[in-house]
Amino acid sequence: MPQDRSTYVELGYSGDFGLTALAELLCSPDGPAVDLAAALAAAAGSANGSDGEEAVELGEDARRLLDGSLPEEVLHTVWLAAVGRSFDPADHSVDTRTWLRSLSDLSVNRLRQNRRSYVPAPVRPVRDEGLCRDVVTEIHGLAADLTSDRTSPDLVSALERVVTLADADIGFRLFLRALKACRVRVSKDRYDRFLGIGERLGYPVAVVRDGLDVDWPPIDTARRDTPWDFGLSRLAGNAHQDWHAGVARREIRSVADGDEPGQSPGTAAALLREDAVRLLRSPLSDDLITTLWVAVSDAALRVDGRDWLRLVADVCEERLREVAPAYTPVVPPPRTAWADVVLSEVRETALKATDRAISPHWQPLPAEKVITALEQVAARVDPDLGFRLLLRVLRPLAVPITRAQYERYEAIGRRFGYGEHHVDEIEQLVQGAT
Repeated sequence: MPQDRSTYVELGYSGDFGLTALAELLCSPDGPAVDLAAALAAAAGSANGSDGEEAVELGEDARRLLDGSLPEEVLHTVWLAAVGRSFDPADHSVDTRTWLRSLSDLSVNRLRQNRRSYVPAPVRPVRDEGLCRDVVTEIHGLAADLTSDRTSPDLVSALERVVTLADADIGFRLFLRALKACRVRVSKDRYDRFLGIGERLGYPVAVVRDGLDVDWPPIDTARRDTPWDFGLSRLAGNAHQDWHAGVARREIRSVADGDEPGQSPGTAAALLREDAVRLLRSPLSDDLITTLWVAVSDAALRVDGRDWLRLVADVCEERLREVAPAYTPVVPPPRTAWADVVLSEVRETALKATDRAISPHWQPLPAEKVITALEQVAARVDPDLGFRLLLRVLRPLAVPITRAQYERYEAIGRRFGYGEHHVDEIEQLVQGAT
């Protein structure tokens, strides 16, 4: 992205946009061909957002290609690949340049509904050498897959010319569209590199991820692959005072569905299920498990603990059957070697929380009961889970921590494989923190 322009995420996009969003609308490789009137209607609908931003991106994409000194055969080749040959302007006696000009004109007319004097700004192509080189490398890496009876033999060179002569941004998105239209399967490593390029271009993750056929590795709960919290502690962190029994399944499902961009589909559900099953199978009493859930969820939903965990496990298994039917859920042995370290941190918290309670103004839950529950989890269930739940109760208990404690928490988090932002969610509790 040009340095003086907001990223597409900052502009409010959550999915694809501009010319490639239109190409996705038109793409139906196994369906009937789209005629010119339908294509223009789709373009008009795509540009007709309430604030006109969609029209801005559609028009700028078209003008980037038109200003890129690209011959007609290159423009025609990349457009056909992006739409899976569903709409070919040549079938209607229209060349690709004329089609792109019509899209530019359509977007300008839409924007003049808001401001009659609107004149499109000069295009600002992305031509960073390093970025262009990285995109071209990925195009060449999939050259064999992009050469099929559904594409032109010149597609690879055409995409390269779009990237190097016109714009790396629209070139990369057209490359992604071609991969999706042709149903090319990409490795997880390559997908991760795509995400990196997309981040440099300011894309929302969905521009890369949605519709791309990724060769995902099997789910492995020992690899969290998320910078944030996960599992039961993440579910507890999502809890709020408007939760009630009628929405419980939906709230659990929102966490079970929440795979991070780099996680194999179903990983979030597998991690959440693992935590729930550990507690279900544990020797902890029903009362203690109920106390634990009330504590870590900041008293958002007071339910029987084991019934709640059974529901959590059921929802997770439903999600796994949908997206990872080959996965066999297992609960690996707990990391008992770090139990003493976690217990030490729990007991240090107890010294600072003797007069505190969860939900102190309504059915208060004394800190003493909370600490007892956390000790039991760390000692008898799983120190990893116990530590994550400790981090969750620090805020509702409003327990101040020292910088030395916080640094110890970071070290423990690294030992358990937590992501970079997991522990820093409680940095505000550090004494003297701004």
